[in-house]
Amino acid sequence: MTDTPITDIALTTLDGRSTTLAELADGAALIVNVASKCGLTPQYAALEQLARDYSGRGLTVIGVPCNQFMGQEPGTAEEIQTFCSTTYGVTFPLLAKTEVNGPDRHPLYAELTRTPDDQGEAGDVQWNFEKFLLAPGATEITRFRPSTTPDAPEVVSAIEAVLPR
Repeated sequence: MTDTPITDIALTTLDGRSTTLAELADGAALIVNVASKCGLTPQYAALEQLARDYSGRGLTVIGVPCNQFMGQEPGTAEEIQTFCSTTYGVTFPLLAKTEVNGPDRHPLYAELTRTPDDQGEAGDVQWNFEKFLLAPGATEITRFRPSTTPDAPEVVSAIEAVLPR
């Protein structure tokens, strides 16, 4: 656990720049650990659609490449960027490859994984494409497990609830 507010935790973008959630998302953020070679990879399309539909209202989708689940994100930063943009037209920000579980878990995920899902279960990320919705200012965090698609009614209604009308 850290004394640093989640919005101030140091992050690195896929192209190597230092940033924070405060710089990346001035409204709400949907943070998703992603992988290019996973059965859930087609969720990129719905994530991009959410980014397009809600960016004007203050939502930023943030992809976090992770290779911890059966090595399903083996690529370099350049390969990941090319795959995401050419295959799914991804325009939302991507972070550098990040560990979301275990002893080298990134401080961002040390904080996010404290949030329980709708069954009241906190702890490790279960698989690729687990989603964390941060309300503006990270005042509230909602967790969606990997099998919940980005365009599922519960995700869309949670996004709607934290964004200004």
